[in-house]
Amino acid sequence: MSDAPEQRWASESRSSKSALGDPKSPALEFTRGVRIDPSALQFSFSRSSGPGGQAVNKLNTKAELRVPVERIENLTDEDRQRLERLAGRYLTTSGELLITAQSHRSQHANRRACVERLRQLILEALQRPRKRLRTKPGKAARERRLQTKQRVSEKKRLRRPPDQG
Repeated sequence: MSDAPEQRWASESRSSKSALGDPKSPALEFTRGVRIDPSALQFSFSRSSGPGGQAVNKLNTKAELRVPVERIENLTDEDRQRLERLAGRYLTTSGELLITAQSHRSQHANRRACVERLRQLILEALQRPRKRLRTKPGKAARERRLQTKQRVSEKKRLRRPPDQG
């Protein structure tokens, strides 16, 4: 009974090696041919903050993912600029995306959370903003604006002393 948790943890570490960050695994493809070579994903792990029970000070479950933006394949310059703008504080001065996850109690789950956040960020950057169609205000809107201006003007005129009117 005492070796059951050890077996579970060993299987988690094996499966996490084969799934993400392994240079031998195929590229992670997001959409429209946009992909990342697994060797570009640099994971590091540290102790997570917050509750964690007996293992909180023993296990390194917080995952940090570093990905150089230039290693993301098949992004247009426009998409790359949009990605850098959307990344905001997650973009380092050296041009790497730094994504962290510590909400789960296992390294494997936090690693998957990092990759999912990266995927969401890339998909959002691929959404091209729609061009705004210029429209003119309608006739009724113009008339309402002019009537409001007349009311405000009349109100201000009535505030003036009688000798200046």
